[in-house]
Amino acid sequence: MASFAYTARDAQGKTMRDVISAASRKEALRVLMARGLQPLELKESTNAGVPIPLHQPAARIVERQPVARDLLPFLKALTELTSSGLSPGEAVRLLANRMKEPRLRTLCGRLWDRLKEGQTLSLAMESIPLVFDIQAVSLVRAAEATGSLNEVMLRLIQHHSEQRELKQKLTTALTYPLFVCLVAFGVILFFVFFLMPRLQALLTSLGGKLPLSTQLLVTGSELLVRYGLIVIPLAVVGVLLIWRWRKTETGRATIDAQLVKLPLIRTWAIDIGVLAFVQTLAVLLENGINTVEALRLTERTVPNRTMRAAMRQATERVLEGDSLSLALTRTGYFPDLVLDRLAVGESTGKLAPCLRDIARHYASRHTQRLEHSVGIIANGVLLFAFAFVGFLAYAIVAAVLRVSASFHF
Repeated sequence: MASFAYTARDAQGKTMRDVISAASRKEALRVLMARGLQPLELKESTNAGVPIPLHQPAARIVERQPVARDLLPFLKALTELTSSGLSPGEAVRLLANRMKEPRLRTLCGRLWDRLKEGQTLSLAMESIPLVFDIQAVSLVRAAEATGSLNEVMLRLIQHHSEQRELKQKLTTALTYPLFVCLVAFGVILFFVFFLMPRLQALLTSLGGKLPLSTQLLVTGSELLVRYGLIVIPLAVVGVLLIWRWRKTETGRATIDAQLVKLPLIRTWAIDIGVLAFVQTLAVLLENGINTVEALRLTERTVPNRTMRAAMRQATERVLEGDSLSLALTRTGYFPDLVLDRLAVGESTGKLAPCLRDIARHYASRHTQRLEHSVGIIANGVLLFAFAFVGFLAYAIVAAVLRVSASFHF
């Protein structure tokens, strides 16, 4: 397939220059006319002195692998164009040629490579699983069948925007406690490796018996200096090994099973799983996917493997004829009030709006609990830091007073 550089005038009289791929000059002219462009100049392009052909996007020069967080900006850009009347294929073609951000340009270029081969948008998205999860692909496939692509993409944008906002709140809430922890850790290191050796040398030179608080500080400092270089690297290696083990199926399953059992963490893990379940199921049902297929897709979005297995069993019970509320009751992860609301939604035929309300409730509660927990952690770290500095000051003053008293007599 050849590339043709063209100069054309659009319906508003604006002159534009670009490159188009076509089998022949005649085919290129036909494509331009179909796009509503009036060709002024058309010639076959070469590799030198002309724009890069569209089937080899400029992003290929600086290839950057698209990632999951590129999904939301891509959907927003695509929706802006399709809402203006462009077809999805034309919108992707335009984005592949005009996007400035390298990863998004690469993503649109890969999609366009498949679209121009005759694939549908959902099939093209399915070929890039790092960006498009099974939920997004299934929704777009259903939208292509029903002709409601813009509506579906708007709901996907809303869904992913809510998830991104929740993650941003989490990151923002954890910034202050992490900063306090780093400051407290820096104070401890300064004391152990800089202040305490000098203080110990001074007290030893003055002679006399040290008070208990000072002896504890000296002993702790010596142990940390002597064994810290061994214990700290071993602890880091242990954490890395556990992290790598968690990446395996066995490790992930074992850790997830413990997360839903531990007293303090259980509520967090369950709430996150339930929130992901109801949010995704609401989006799928709102876009016309039947309940069973929606449940099949939704169960894969639950992050905890143990909860995911329970949701899979609930789906099987729905297939056997149970209502959704009854099937979810047997999982043991949904509170009675939520199950009652689901039962009402099923009986009134308003299950999707009911799920959306439950999702908003869980998101609000999760945010409040997060802020409360972060506040407790931050205050606890501050209290520990102040207590340590106070104990340090007391030990030093007590040692100086003891040595001074001994020297006076």
